[in-house]
Amino acid sequence: MKFIDDLLGGLFPRKDSKVSIKENFNFSGKEEAQVASWMDSEEGRGLMKTIYDNYHLKIAGVNKQPEVHVLHSPYANGFAVSFQEPLTPSDFGNLFIGWGLGMPELGYRKVSLDRKIEESNEQVKVTEKYYFKPPLSAGDLNSKIDQLFGNVSIEKIFINNRPSYLKVLATVYADSLYHEAAPFDRFMDQLFNQD
Repeated sequence: MKFIDDLLGGLFPRKDSKVSIKENFNFSGKEEAQVASWMDSEEGRGLMKTIYDNYHLKIAGVNKQPEVHVLHSPYANGFAVSFQEPLTPSDFGNLFIGWGLGMPELGYRKVSLDRKIEESNEQVKVTEKYYFKPPLSAGDLNSKIDQLFGNVSIEKIFINNRPSYLKVLATVYADSLYHEAAPFDRFMDQLFNQD
């Protein structure tokens, strides 16, 4: 009867069924140029400073809008920014693309840019994600590999077609082939042009 159940399940999916679609995509050169200009504008720099300051305030136990959540573990460090005032939907997208555009300056290469659409329990979650890796090569076979800050992912999350949060996560290599990852605070300074 499994065949009949599978057939009926395909024709009449249960309400708790999950749908997941993943696709690669790219931004146009025009979009990237507009975002690069915005990131260098007074508005863009001001918003970057607000988020950078709110990250450090959160570490000190103070919450300000937009709220920044600190992610810290032995193998991964990062932050998430809630979609709250003064962020606009346009700012939300610009920050995502802008942080992605800044990663090559930190020594990273883009591995992928993808979009995942998941439907579960009548909720649709869309995740756009950049994934970056350091240049994984040693000058010679006897030296360790510089992992910079580890692998970096940058995510933009929408829930039911509404901006929810941005997340940046650096995951370190714990292998003896690699140098210890550089401090995450230095990554924050460089990502936010505060060094």
